[in-house]
Amino acid sequence: MNPLALAPPQQPVAGGGQLVLAALLGIGLIVVLITWLKVHPFLSLTLGSLTVGLVAGLPMADTVKGFGEGFGSTAASVGALIALGAMFGKLLADSGGADQIVDTIVGRAGPRALPWAMALVGALIGLPMFFEIGLVLLMPVIFLVARRSGLSLIQVGIPALAGLSAMHGLVPPHPGPLVAIDALKADLGVTLGLGVLVALPTIAVSGPLFARYAARWVNVPAPELYRTAENGSENGAEADPEADPGKDEPERSRPSFGLTLGTVLLPVVLMMGKALADILADEGTRVRTVLDNLGTPLVALLIAVVVAMFTLGLGSGMDRGRIATSLERSLPPIAGILLIVAAGGGFKQTLIDTGIGKLVADWVDGSGMSVLLLAWVVAVLIRLATGSATVATVTASGIMAPLVTTLSTGETSLLVLAIGAGSLFFSHVNDAGFWLVKEYFGLSVGQNIKTWSLMETIISVSGLVFVLALGLII
Repeated sequence: MNPLALAPPQQPVAGGGQLVLAALLGIGLIVVLITWLKVHPFLSLTLGSLTVGLVAGLPMADTVKGFGEGFGSTAASVGALIALGAMFGKLLADSGGADQIVDTIVGRAGPRALPWAMALVGALIGLPMFFEIGLVLLMPVIFLVARRSGLSLIQVGIPALAGLSAMHGLVPPHPGPLVAIDALKADLGVTLGLGVLVALPTIAVSGPLFARYAARWVNVPAPELYRTAENGSENGAEADPEADPGKDEPERSRPSFGLTLGTVLLPVVLMMGKALADILADEGTRVRTVLDNLGTPLVALLIAVVVAMFTLGLGSGMDRGRIATSLERSLPPIAGILLIVAAGGGFKQTLIDTGIGKLVADWVDGSGMSVLLLAWVVAVLIRLATGSATVATVTASGIMAPLVTTLSTGETSLLVLAIGAGSLFFSHVNDAGFWLVKEYFGLSVGQNIKTWSLMETIISVSGLVFVLALGLII
């Protein structure tokens, strides 16, 4: 887990008004640079970070150091995963495996059922996996389902994102819920059961139901990323045979649906095994040690890529040269994504270093609001200020911990879920996930706010509503 995210809240470096002004100016500058001046998001995020530090009164040396730490931490935590996911996705596409999955899904589900099917897939993959990992594994499937079914990319993609995000924020063994469970001394089994109970209707509302309207507001074609040779000339243009290994082999067989699905689920199973071992097996036992090693995200994805070279690559008739070319050509398209996501992490760290998260926590501490509502509001405010769901969860849990002695086991678990729901509220330009989704889906900042940011808000608000409803019973 990222040590920066779990550090105690930074003490404010200036007065409240000055820090709020610094955050507003920094975020405003980023939005203006990107939307009006058309400056690359990487440069915009860097300039916005420096502006926040300057206005807040943080020494420039400390601002640059903090930005570098956040940049490096984000790149280290998700950079290699994104690269491995891109390799896996390119093999899945070039081998015909993604087409096989798409044909099966489209063939068995009508247009009305597809968004619900994608939401279910997102939830299943999102249960044991970090959001970023699940996203990079699902992207080729999302793109190809949108192309083949004729549905909007938003109508297909939003349900999958909702499934991933809701599980990430509400259901252990994800880091956020686990941190809150530990801080509040909640029962993991009860929290897991209630988390799934809250997550399922939340996904339905924020995924397939919301996607119907979001697709009307934003209508974009599936980006060229992961376009396969078979559909590379959909618009009448010839596909580049070098960019799509196997262009000269249109009759090459596809891997079977079962083999493809098994390969896609391999990293999911490995990481789920680690999660279950951490919960059920005693520390130091051989089984837990093996599963912990195999289920580490980097190792699990690396194993998946190696296995895919055989099951998807050689299994579809690709020779070693074409497999190597496919892997090589998977990396250039994600270079910009890596820089933007890492810069988003740097901007988030600058906000943390100024003490804005601690300031927001102090403002709401001691309020007379409902315990569940207060926990949600605290997490929302810190989430908006820092862009980090983990920081919001850690800080809100620390504030609410003294109140746990007055709550029952079920109420304590609901408190964990209220904090988790609040930590997902309105992802915007200070959240690395905002830029990850924007770049993958090829959206503008405005389009991303209308779809991704609003979806996150609906997850947060719907989650709170269902938590409050359960609070009336428990």
